[in-house]
Amino acid sequence: MTLRLGYGSNGFGDHRLDDALAIIADLGYEGVALTLDHPHLDPFAPDAAARTAAIGARLAELDLAVVIETGARYLLDPWHKHEPTLVSGTGRDRRVELLRRAVRIGADLGAEAVSFWSGILPPGVSPATGWDRLTSGVADVLDEAERAGVVCAFEPEPGMFAATLADVAELRRRLGDPDRLRVTVDIGHCVCNEPLPAPEAVRRTGALIANVQLDDMRPGVHEHLEFGDGEIDLPGVLGALLDTGYTGLASVELPRHGHAAPAVAARSLAALRSALHQAGDRERASARKGEAG
Repeated sequence: MTLRLGYGSNGFGDHRLDDALAIIADLGYEGVALTLDHPHLDPFAPDAAARTAAIGARLAELDLAVVIETGARYLLDPWHKHEPTLVSGTGRDRRVELLRRAVRIGADLGAEAVSFWSGILPPGVSPATGWDRLTSGVADVLDEAERAGVVCAFEPEPGMFAATLADVAELRRRLGDPDRLRVTVDIGHCVCNEPLPAPEAVRRTGALIANVQLDDMRPGVHEHLEFGDGEIDLPGVLGALLDTGYTGLASVELPRHGHAAPAVAARSLAALRSALHQAGDRERASARKGEAG
């Protein structure tokens, strides 16, 4: 079994979810990264349980695997994007409750992981306070995950309090390296924000990877781009994922491309399949070189 390609529902924000899932499946993707948000699945809606059951049936009908994403921009606060967060001064309990609900929805859908991030530390707040807030909130989410039997995958986000893979390692250390807390790797973030080349960052993270987001980026610029518009070595990164033995979903993350979602999804899949083929060619060439040596 090898890694499987998926597409993020936040890249289909202008589509009904049933239609988006059908397009994703018809194109040949094997899964979806489902963002909990009001257009598709609002975890706070009165009919959330029934909606979850209906989505589960649709995923089964289309034979799509699923991971849960929690990066909805205005689900908790219609005025302030992504607020409140796990490191906010007030309202952290609302973020924790969202993540608890995400874990329960993930369990109901058989999700392979539930992904989340830290948020931006408010001005004037010390890093020590940020770590206290973050570890406390994540511990509460992990308690829910333990009860539900769900894997959590923490994503480092450029500009947020936990911005790098090293920050996620520190978070895990502070929590005692819990098995249910693993890592979401966004390969574009590796180009944008990590000190190591993206393939090496992937290899270093290795077995801790529980969720992968796929996009292109440029160094120092946090902008999700289509493949070929940035500087990612896509065959190199996919080859690194294969080297680690990763068999989970690797889902395209292009939330600002919904205006042309079907075409973008089709182009993305073609680029990924070509890159996987190139990764295989590189591996075979390396093996031949080793035999010759």
